[in-house]
Amino acid sequence: MSDNLTKTEATEATAATATTTPGTPSGLLWAVLGGSLATAASAFLAWTWTTDFPGNLTIYGNPAPLQLLTLVGAVLTAAYALSALGVKGLGWLSPAGSRKALWIVALGTFATTLFTALSIVVELGALVDLEPGAGVAVVASAVPALAAYRLPDDTRRPARAKALPSWAEILIIVVVFALGLFVVTFGIDTDDSEPQLFIAYLILVGFSATALIKSGVTGRLAAMTARNRQVTVTASLVMAIAFPFIQQSGDTYTLIAVNILIFATVALGLNIVVGLAGLLDLGYVAFLGVGAYTAALVSGATSSAFGVQFPFWAAALTGMAASLVFGVVIGAPTLRLRGDYLAIVTLGFGEIFRIAMGNLDGTSGPQITNGPNGIPNIPQLEFFGYNFGEPHTVLGVELGAYANYYLLMILIMVIVVVVFSRAGNSRIGRAWVAIREDETAATAMGINGFRVKLVAFALGAALAGLAGTVQAHVNTTVVPENYVFAGPVPPNSAFLLAAVILGGMGTISGPIVGSALLFLIPAKLSFLQDYQLLGFGIALILLMRFRPEGLIANKRAKLEFHENDEQPDVPEQRRPADAESDAGTAKAGA
Repeated sequence: MSDNLTKTEATEATAATATTTPGTPSGLLWAVLGGSLATAASAFLAWTWTTDFPGNLTIYGNPAPLQLLTLVGAVLTAAYALSALGVKGLGWLSPAGSRKALWIVALGTFATTLFTALSIVVELGALVDLEPGAGVAVVASAVPALAAYRLPDDTRRPARAKALPSWAEILIIVVVFALGLFVVTFGIDTDDSEPQLFIAYLILVGFSATALIKSGVTGRLAAMTARNRQVTVTASLVMAIAFPFIQQSGDTYTLIAVNILIFATVALGLNIVVGLAGLLDLGYVAFLGVGAYTAALVSGATSSAFGVQFPFWAAALTGMAASLVFGVVIGAPTLRLRGDYLAIVTLGFGEIFRIAMGNLDGTSGPQITNGPNGIPNIPQLEFFGYNFGEPHTVLGVELGAYANYYLLMILIMVIVVVVFSRAGNSRIGRAWVAIREDETAATAMGINGFRVKLVAFALGAALAGLAGTVQAHVNTTVVPENYVFAGPVPPNSAFLLAAVILGGMGTISGPIVGSALLFLIPAKLSFLQDYQLLGFGIALILLMRFRPEGLIANKRAKLEFHENDEQPDVPEQRRPADAESDAGTAKAGA
């Protein structure tokens, strides 16, 4: 008995010693923590000696924005390392395991730091332009990435979260949305003369978001927001409205936000057609053009062939009605087709619309749209004396013209989201999903497939037309070149479809996120315009490989795409028969 106790004590002592030896999980975690702290300290050093590099990385003790990104990544890496070491109060960072999340965020910090150092060398032309602080940052950030990679996998099923009081959950939701607003604003407000900052921002945000997903934090937050739906909706609305009030550069970047909202509204309409009903529409941007041209013709433009000026609400309804009629006219003879045939027909409709708008110039056709020159000088909107084209002071903050249109698009986005959610949860919404999954089976169950698809086509077209009415007033001109299948500037049909697929088909937030990424990245990285489609194709290939259900997927799509994935190791429950068999075997052995 004493020998057994001695062996047990020796084993425990050996295990205790192993946990602190470098190369063991505990030793590797301490290496991650030390490297993260060194990386954070390096952000306060000078990384270059000259101010010729954008951002001024020459000051000690005052990190530039590029150095702040490294600092944030280092702090997040250190937090995950402390969580893996079992520090009380940080267990919520890794409910599904910390190893993958720790490695991903450490790798993201290293990639961000290395990119900054390489940018300095390329921009200034020599390796000697780096100060020792940059070398310290690169080496120190590489240590956590290498150490975290060697950690054993600790993936597990997330344990049931401890119940929190309602006020605590509401506070967490508010803090998360406020942090999200800060992160989004930081990315949009990056100076266009510093593309390195925006690229580094994308690297760090991408890796950090992936780490939060892998660790299970986003799943916990999703459950929390589902329990407090009204608070979540209110917080998201307040966050969106607050955006123009915290802009430091006036309307410089608010225009980007307005175009993102227009793009997202049209993508949500397409999501009804593609995401819910499963209809591949490659000419959807034409419905946006119908709404824009209709609004331009009836809003009092100087070159309008009709010479009328409707108030905005009437112009918006007219644009929606015109797009809806076009949707029915195009859908009625074509929706009996399926798959590639329907896609080809809709692609043809999009090109026919663009060419027709260019030919209605009084020479090739009637004088309606002024041909390739389009309809310029569309007047600014005006509600009860409130001119959207003029700056106004609201709550002590001066809002420019684009901020006015931004708030209008927030209202329209709310309307579109309500329509999408109500339609998707209705009887016809369930019919759309049935048609998408198996049209033959749905028809056999009594669903009128043609009528259901026509309703989806018409509703999606109407929502696109509504967004088009605002786009016409924001741009103050409408030209046929804005409504092509694929081009360098979104929205176009290819980018709209990509936004739905990238964000997640059949969801509300998915197309919004996809639209924001696909519009913001080209707008901020204009120097890559010639390689935009190449990068776009590479991104889609990577997405289809690693996350085919989209960035924000519904439960059905997630289960369909990952039903064969390996599940975390979970102890199997022993059946009574197995226990009896083991008992019989033991008796036989005895």
